[in-house]
Amino acid sequence: MNSPSSAASALEWDVLAPFVQALTVGPEHLDAFQHTNNVVYLSWLQDVAWAHSVSLGFGMADYHRVGAGCVARRHELDYLAPTFAGDRLHVATWVAENAGRLDMWRAYQIIRERDGRTVLRGRTQWICVDMRTGRPRRQPPEFIAAYRPAEAIPK
Repeated sequence: MNSPSSAASALEWDVLAPFVQALTVGPEHLDAFQHTNNVVYLSWLQDVAWAHSVSLGFGMADYHRVGAGCVARRHELDYLAPTFAGDRLHVATWVAENAGRLDMWRAYQIIRERDGRTVLRGRTQWICVDMRTGRPRRQPPEFIAAYRPAEAIPK
């Protein structure tokens, strides 16, 4: 975890060491049903994925340096429970699969702090693209080294 708070450390994650950011649901995140809008969750996942990538040494300048970047191809999101204004959430991500070819899968888990309930699980398929042409390309060795799959929790 990145600078885990004691609250985040105590939560039941799907992997041993996810990258975690905390946030509080605000009124601006709510929809007409007065719970967090589904599009807001996707925005949070994008933010934590980008922060994780930067922590691994791959911000936009780094993508340009190696001539490759990652773009989303597919999102799979399972909304497991609603969240409301004032809820403190821990948004986690990790690389779930990476065979070092064109794509990799990143997983997500959001846990509500007050009851430890997982409120969302999801995955995104990321495609490696050439920064000049925008066409898919094989991942450079730097990606394969940095974007390693997270360690599963022993059963």
